[in-house]
Amino acid sequence: MTTMQWDRNFALEQAGDDEEMLAELLGLLRSSSADDLAAIKAAMAAGDAMGMGNAAHSIKGAAASLGIEQLATLAETMEKAGRAGDIEGASMLVAPLSAMIAELANCK
Repeated sequence: MTTMQWDRNFALEQAGDDEEMLAELLGLLRSSSADDLAAIKAAMAAGDAMGMGNAAHSIKGAAASLGIEQLATLAETMEKAGRAGDIEGASMLVAPLSAMIAELANCK
């Protein structure tokens, strides 16, 4: 497993150069991404490609806003698969997406 790269300086700038705010934003990202991952899995199980895409879109935006581009890019790929109705193709992205979300614990 590789360590996820992120632009901490960009994230800190987004937090107004406030370390406490950055920590809070990262905590919110961890929580919302875990919730969105659960929503992705539930949508996939229900055959709801659009719901899967919407949850992936949420992860994409939150990750991009904090400079976590690898996660944003992967979530965007899943979002596009959802918009295209490709649940089967997106299913291969669940494990790497889960791993990246788990790696958010390393972002400090």
